[in-house]
Amino acid sequence: MSRLNVLTCLLSLAILLPTSAFGESPARVLPEGELPKDSRLGPLKDLNGYFPFEPCKTPDEWAARSEAVRRRILVAMGLWPMPTKTPLEAVIHGKVDREEYTVEKVYFQSFPGHFVTGSLYRPKGRDGRRPAVLSPHGHWANGRFYDAGEDEARRQIEMGGEKSPIAARFSLQARCVHLARMGYVVFHYDMVGYADSVQLAHRLTVREKMNTAENWGYFSPQAESRLQNPLGLQTYNSIRALDFLSGLPDVDPKRIGVTGGSGGGTQTMILCAVDPRPAASLPAVMVSTAMQGGCTCENACYLRIGTGNVEFAALFAPKPLGMTAADDWTKEMQSKGFPELKQHYAMLGVEDRVMLHSRTEFPHNYNLPTRLAMYGWFNRHLGVDASEPIEESDFRPLSQAEMSVWDDQHPKPPVGDEHERALLRWITDDSRKQMAALTPSNPDELAKYREIVGGALDTMIGLRMVEPDALEIPSAKWRFFGNYVAVSLMFRYADRGEELPVVILGLRGVIGLLPDDNKWNKKGVLWVDKRGKRALFDDQGEPKPAVTRILDTRAMVVGVDLFGQGEFTADGNPIAKTRQVNEGQAGKGYAGFTFGYNDPVFAQRVHDILTLFLPAKKNKKPDHKVYLVGLNGAGHWVAAAMAQVGDAVDAAVIDTGGFRFADVTALDDPDFLPGGAKYGDLPGIIALAAPRPIWLAGEGAQTPALAAAAYRAAGEPDKITLYNGDDDKKESAAIEWLLRQ
Repeated sequence: MSRLNVLTCLLSLAILLPTSAFGESPARVLPEGELPKDSRLGPLKDLNGYFPFEPCKTPDEWAARSEAVRRRILVAMGLWPMPTKTPLEAVIHGKVDREEYTVEKVYFQSFPGHFVTGSLYRPKGRDGRRPAVLSPHGHWANGRFYDAGEDEARRQIEMGGEKSPIAARFSLQARCVHLARMGYVVFHYDMVGYADSVQLAHRLTVREKMNTAENWGYFSPQAESRLQNPLGLQTYNSIRALDFLSGLPDVDPKRIGVTGGSGGGTQTMILCAVDPRPAASLPAVMVSTAMQGGCTCENACYLRIGTGNVEFAALFAPKPLGMTAADDWTKEMQSKGFPELKQHYAMLGVEDRVMLHSRTEFPHNYNLPTRLAMYGWFNRHLGVDASEPIEESDFRPLSQAEMSVWDDQHPKPPVGDEHERALLRWITDDSRKQMAALTPSNPDELAKYREIVGGALDTMIGLRMVEPDALEIPSAKWRFFGNYVAVSLMFRYADRGEELPVVILGLRGVIGLLPDDNKWNKKGVLWVDKRGKRALFDDQGEPKPAVTRILDTRAMVVGVDLFGQGEFTADGNPIAKTRQVNEGQAGKGYAGFTFGYNDPVFAQRVHDILTLFLPAKKNKKPDHKVYLVGLNGAGHWVAAAMAQVGDAVDAAVIDTGGFRFADVTALDDPDFLPGGAKYGDLPGIIALAAPRPIWLAGEGAQTPALAAAAYRAAGEPDKITLYNGDDDKKESAAIEWLLRQ
C-alpha cells in the first residue's frame, strides 16, 4: 500500500503507483456497483451514542479547545453574536410571607414581547447583599407548579429518596425554600411552555404552516438556516434571568450558583458553559457520556459534533462544579466521565473543585439526598457559612394561585403562532442589523468580521486539517487519450474511515509512469462540479475542451467525487435528499436531532475539498500554484472552501448560479446548511476569501455588497472579477481568466 504527501499527489504524482486496467468510465476508480468504504455511508449518529471527554494535557491546549467548544455552543444556539439586549422591564408582585422567607411573582421580557416567568424567594432578616441561586426546574410535570401527588410521595419515602411527605410532593419548592432559609436569594424560573410560560408550547414540532418565506416559525428551514431554535431561546432566557437576579439590590453578583435537574441540568450546564458570571454550578442527573438529552429543547444543529455534555460541563473549570448521578443515563458517570473531569481539574490545579454525588440506587431524580449534596456544595463555595450537616425541615407549600404571575392586574401576554412569528421576526431583524454593522470598511473591521463570521463558519464547516502522512492510496488506474493521461485513484484516510474517488489529468510527461518535472508548470487545478469528476469528460469519455485548454499549458487538473455524488451513489447521480434522525413523534423531522450530531452534506462536501488542499498550508512550495474551479452548481461549495483554506489556494472560479441558503425550503435538501442565511448568506461567505483573486459569476451585474466591501477593506477591490456575460461563454471565460493568474 502506497503512502504519499497529499500536495505531491495533486501537483506532481511523481511516484510509481500500482496500476490496473481502466474500466469503462475514464473517471471511475471502483468497479461498477461498488461504493467507497466510507464511514459516512454508515448509520447516522444520534443522541444515544457514546460521547467521551478527552482532557487536554496543558492549560494552553485547553484554552484553545475551550474557546472552540464554547463558540460551537453559541453558534449552535444562534447566540453568536449575542442578540441585542433590551430592557427587562421586570415586574415583581404578589408577595407571600412565610416568616423565614418571602416569595414573590416575577415576569420580565427576555426579548421584546416575550416573557420569562418565575418565583423569587428571599430570606428574611439578612442584611447586605446575599449569595443567590438561579434554578431552572427541568422536565417535571407542570414545572414550577409540580405536585407529585400522595401516591408518588409515598413511593419516594418508601425507597428512601425523601423523608417528609410535603417535600416528597413538592420537591421543586423544597429546594428553593431551604436555600432561602440558608440565606440565598433564589429565582426559580419557568422553562418555555411550562407553568406561567404560556406563549409557546414546550415541545413544538415541524409544522408545514410555519414553513413560509416570511414570518416563519421554529423548526422550519427558514428558522434553522438562521440557527433559531428552542435551546437558544431557553438559554437566552437563562442569560436574562441571570441579568435579572444579579441586578437585584440584595444580591451579590459575584456569588451566584446555578442548579437544575434533568432538562434543568441541561440548562444549568449550557448556561454555565457560555456565561462567565456564575460562581458555582450543580447540574443534576444530566452530565454523562451516554444519552445527551432527549428533548428538542436540549438539541440544536452543530451542538455535539465532536463534543458532548461532559466537555460542556468541563467548560466551567476552574470554578466549582458539582454533579449527580442516578439509575439513568448517568449511572456510569463514576467510571466514564468523572475520572476525566477529575484529571481535567487536576491539570488546571484545582482538583478539589469538582464533585460527583452518585446514588445509583435511585431513579432519575432531584430528591432529598441530591438536595443535601447541593446544599453542602453551595455552602462551601458560595459562602453562606451554614452549619453542617445541613438538614431540611417542613414548610407550607405554595398553591398554584400563590405562584402564578398572571392575574387580572397582570394579564397573560399574546400566545401561539402569531407570537412565535413575531418573536422570530424580531430576532431575525436584530441579526440583520448586527450583520449590517459588521460590514467592514477598513482592515480592523475586516478582522472583526472574520472573527464573527469566520468563527461561525469554522463551527459550521470546520477546517478539517489533514496531516500529509494520513493519506493512503491503495491503487491507481491509468488511461491515455493521445497526448493526455488520466489517473483514477482512491484517497483513503483510514483514521477517519473516509475515502475520496479522485481523477488527475495531465499531459504525457507531466504525469505518467516517468514524469518529467521540467515539463510541469507547477500549477494544479481542482475542478468541482455537481456531477463529480465525470464532469471533466465529454459524452465520448474524452477530456472536454475546457479541461484540455488547461492541460495544454502543462498544468494538472484534478476532479473529485464529493460525498453524495459520483461513486458515492449506486447510480452515479447526486443524492436528492439527506438522511434524517427522528427522535419520537414530538421530534420527528427536527433538524437538531440530525445535524446536532452529524455534519450536513453541504459541510461534508466542503470537507472533501479541504481534505485535498489544506495540507498545502504545510507543504506548498513557493513556485506551486493551486486553483479551485466551481462551475455548474458547485460554486457555493468552492466559496465555502475558499473561506477556510487561507493561502493554500491562490485563486478561485466561483459561479454561484444565484444560490442563497435562504432559498432552501427543505431540511433534507443536500444544500441545506444550518445557519447558512444568518451571516450574510453566500455573499457573507464569499467575503471571507478577501483578498485572494476570485472570478465570480451568477450574481448579475453587480458584485454582492458585502463581498465588495470586504475586498475594499482588504485594499484589493480589483481582485474580484465579475462576469455577467452569456451562459454559453461562461466556462471558457472562466478558464481564460484562470490561466492569466
